Amino acid sequence: MTQVKFPIVGIYGGTFDPIHYGHLRIAEELLDIVDFGQFYFVPSGEPRLRNIPFASKCDRKTMVHLATQDNARFSVDEREINRAGETTTVASLREYRREFGEDVVLCFIVGIDTFLKLHQWHCWQELFKLCHFIIVSRPGNSHIMNNEALPQDLKNECMSRWVTHANELTRQSWGLVFAAKTSLLEISATQIRSLIASGRSARYLLPEIVYDYIRTNHLYIGEG
Repeated sequence: MTQVKFPIVGIYGGTFDPIHYGHLRIAEELLDIVDFGQFYFVPSGEPRLRNIPFASKCDRKTMVHLATQDNARFSVDEREINRAGETTTVASLREYRREFGEDVVLCFIVGIDTFLKLHQWHCWQELFKLCHFIIVSRPGNSHIMNNEALPQDLKNECMSRWVTHANELTRQSWGLVFAAKTSLLEISATQIRSLIASGRSARYLLPEIVYDYIRTNHLYIGEG
């Protein structure tokens, strides 16, 4: 495989329903761990393996823009929000690979809880031919970030792909798996939605500008 000639691109996907400080802190720390030239938040449109998000595509996109607007190192990519129908990660990564070329390093960032279900994703084995995976801890899952915790099919696929240092990601443009050590903030979108639905305060769990948007637009009121 040819020598990497372009900056590393970080792709941080998720429903962001809503985006909160847990997401933002992970992204900020990854920028110090990996030498990203570009870093994209990619809010999903209609996820294939998850329930329909509580907030609309437009609201979730707007909240991500609001949360990241003061950080010049962050960008928001709306391709999945703008795509009609069901969202698949493989479709987006195929697009990224066509746009950036074969020599750029693409790194898809995913929580360990989501990575454990990777073998259920559409064309999941093809993903390793399109990007690296950077796995981050999630509340309640920090202790299972190792190969033994993986389902057998995924364990077999990852066996020779693990790297222990971020700089190893530059030795090829796709196919490696790196577990990043980032701060584990005990914050979840489910928790925030529950607080708002029950009339309690979610202040300081997410950016104030996002919280103001949620209250102004009456999001998550009455949600379970």
